[in-house]
Amino acid sequence: MAGWTNLKKLLEEEIVQRREEGCNVDGFRERWEALGEDKAGLDALYDELMLVDIDPAFPYNEPSDYEGIQEQRSKNAPMLQKIDEIDKDRFVGAWLGRCCGCALGVPLETGEFMAGKDGIPGWKLVYEWFKGANEYPIKNYVPTESTATEKYGVNVRNCKSLKDRIAFMDTDDDIRYTVLGLMMLEKKGLDFEPLDVGKLWHNTLTLKQVCTAETQAYLNYAYAHDLLGNESTLEQKDKILDWVRTHRNPYREWIGAQIRVDGYAYGAAGDPELAAELAWRDSSFSHVKNGIYGAMFCSAMIATAFVEKDSKKIVQAGLAQIPQNSRLAHDIKKAIVIAENATDEIDLVSKIWDAFSHYSHVHTNNNASLCAAAIIYAGNDFEKAIGIAVLGGWDTDCNGATVGSIMGAKLGTKGIPDTFAKPLNDKLYSAIPEFHPIAISECGERSYQVYKKLKSLK
Repeated sequence: MAGWTNLKKLLEEEIVQRREEGCNVDGFRERWEALGEDKAGLDALYDELMLVDIDPAFPYNEPSDYEGIQEQRSKNAPMLQKIDEIDKDRFVGAWLGRCCGCALGVPLETGEFMAGKDGIPGWKLVYEWFKGANEYPIKNYVPTESTATEKYGVNVRNCKSLKDRIAFMDTDDDIRYTVLGLMMLEKKGLDFEPLDVGKLWHNTLTLKQVCTAETQAYLNYAYAHDLLGNESTLEQKDKILDWVRTHRNPYREWIGAQIRVDGYAYGAAGDPELAAELAWRDSSFSHVKNGIYGAMFCSAMIATAFVEKDSKKIVQAGLAQIPQNSRLAHDIKKAIVIAENATDEIDLVSKIWDAFSHYSHVHTNNNASLCAAAIIYAGNDFEKAIGIAVLGGWDTDCNGATVGSIMGAKLGTKGIPDTFAKPLNDKLYSAIPEFHPIAISECGERSYQVYKKLKSLK
């Protein structure tokens, strides 16, 4: 079951993943290389690798179960404002902000801008693209042409989100998952568990609409879900869930879960702890450890932004929901320091890149760190916030969307410049039935109604 790529590549990524988790993987790379395309040998080596224990000297404590995560959280969450009723415009702003940030980043979602090229970091190529089009600082969508093509041999994606053709929010996984979060809360309220996420995916998404960790979980669930009968015990479900999210899934700490939580956070507006719990339910279907923490961190930040404008408090509220001795918590704290001491945007993104580029360009930790830094540095400036999130490289559309969601929830629609809002024409094509097309404002209205419903249940 190789999913979106072959077994050889999956095992290569797994060696990296196990090392990052704190395992001694000495010798596995050489054995992997020697096996060539021997499937039986690769399968056996993969199974052996998964049995390697975490080194007792590994300095982090990273549970994946919700109770374990709660025990490791900070006891000093920031005090937030108490608002009896959050204005509906904040929900529309959150949806619109997410769409704007995502659309800004979509054309730059290529290998060069994300991971860099010929020793040139991705952020530098993003900067050179806008500069080469005489459009830096970033104040509008991505221009179609730039002198960076001739100078660096790079080009943007030929897509519907480019500045000269954007007329709506085109379908993208960052937006589809937001729709799914809304659908889950509309259908089930608070009565859902991780394996329900698999049911929703299989009923709604095609295999081509998922990737990396989501692909592996989607495929694993197809094999495992028939084992779940009405009499399944909690122990059986936990065992199946652990297999679904880990079997041949070296992407289980990548960014996929982090981009799926916004719909839940909108429903839990003003309640970061509930937002983090809902994010755990969704993310633990396909991810573990820092993959889960990134989802909880972002979900809590988004929920907090509905009632808090202080950017550092928003980040601290997210940080308070994850294990304090996790790799992600340490990384976020480092990103906060970088943001608070940055002299300008270039100084900020270059130092963030240098600090975290040892991760895959689609890992949770580096991208979450960039989002946190962008929020803190930008203050209440929507344009600056999504611009930094995209300028930083790595997963450009994901980071633009997450930061746009937070800023939209914080500022409402009035805080989103017309240069970003108007070209979308209040229209979303999500490629999900009943949401293709749909008004972005209607999505905001529906999230507002979910928020009121969940609030009445507390």
